[in-house]
Amino acid sequence: MRALSLPLDLLAWLGRQGTRAVAVSALLGLVLPQLSALFRPLVEEAIFVLLVLAFLRVDPVAVVAHMRRPRLAALALSWMLIAIPVMVGLALHATGLIALHPDVALAVFIVTAAPPIMSAPAFIALIGLDGALSLALVGGGMLLTPLTAPLIGAFLVGEALPIDAVALGFRLTALLAASAGLATLIRRLAGSARVTAAKEHVDGMNVLILFVFAVAVMDGVADRFLEAPLFTLGVAALTFLVALTQMGVTFLVFARTRRDHAFVLAHAAGNRNMGLLVAALGGTLPDLAWLYFGLGQLPIYLLPWLLKPVATRLAANQAGRDAGHAGADNKG
Repeated sequence: MRALSLPLDLLAWLGRQGTRAVAVSALLGLVLPQLSALFRPLVEEAIFVLLVLAFLRVDPVAVVAHMRRPRLAALALSWMLIAIPVMVGLALHATGLIALHPDVALAVFIVTAAPPIMSAPAFIALIGLDGALSLALVGGGMLLTPLTAPLIGAFLVGEALPIDAVALGFRLTALLAASAGLATLIRRLAGSARVTAAKEHVDGMNVLILFVFAVAVMDGVADRFLEAPLFTLGVAALTFLVALTQMGVTFLVFARTRRDHAFVLAHAAGNRNMGLLVAALGGTLPDLAWLYFGLGQLPIYLLPWLLKPVATRLAANQAGRDAGHAGADNKG
């Protein structure tokens, strides 16, 4: 029995490491180039498993409940999935950059048209912010992306889009339906109580698959760094700049809401599920777009860990304000 329980204990321990384990996965992907070529054919499969695990961690009833008050989530999703890519696309069309460099257009497409990452609610809940709002963004984003992404793809990429926009919408729908359906089947067969009790094991499996995914998408990155180190470092810096810019601008746009809610929206805008669109595109991209996609995982994996102190402070400040309002109400 001990031989059986040890792997499960290790998996649960890995799941408890949270953002630290995810950050280490990204860094290991960079330093293990010998595994990258081996894992790269598994990109689509890894993305599918990650989606299944994410849907397994999400209670569908909770998603529906949170979407019953959709005003803020609807505004945020409209901003993230339509306004941001359209504004960026207009700017790039005006400069002529899209016509000259279709690879750039494809990179812009996957980083602005994708929904928030599926792990966003877990991170937000971990630091004490509104996980319900994050869950509504992820759920709503998954429902809307098959409708919005093909239109944004046609606008941004045009004829350079690897597949027809309609086919992209169908592939996105099929991918999401299959992963959600498998998660629902697992939940039904195992029972919701057992799935909930296995939360840490599911998280541990998530970390393992994220490692495979991180190594796979880093294929060619080490070679590119040896060939053009400054260019590669520049692209890496650009991925952080793009993520932080989307977060910063979103935080400012929604500054009139509660600060902690604005951070949740900003986190969703800056951490996009690019892998979902890549899988829908067939798991392949031109070299420059693939380089951005690979290095673009670094801010996704590292920013939650780096920004955790900021989010924790916002959560503490909001808790203090709520306590102050409650005290004032009691006195009244």
